[in-house]
Amino acid sequence: MSSLRKIIICMIGTSFMFAADAAGFAPIGAGLVVIGAGVGIGMFASAAANAIARQPEAVKDITAAVNLPLFLLEGVAIIALVVCILAVVG
Repeated sequence: MSSLRKIIICMIGTSFMFAADAAGFAPIGAGLVVIGAGVGIGMFASAAANAIARQPEAVKDITAAVNLPLFLLEGVAIIALVVCILAVVG
């Protein structure tokens, strides 16, 4: 496993641990979740672009397989952002 993937897995675990603590670490945890989701979306889109470049005739299949996970990752990032804003405001 590459060192970048190890760092991302560690960051996601730490961010959920911080987000679960309601004392004062919720904004930090939610911020780390947003960063992790952004990195995940970037890696996922990069892999999809690479797959499309290798097999241009499978564009529709690759795009269909990529859309749902990207939407779910974006939803996680938006929920974490809302948690962060609510923790700062409230």
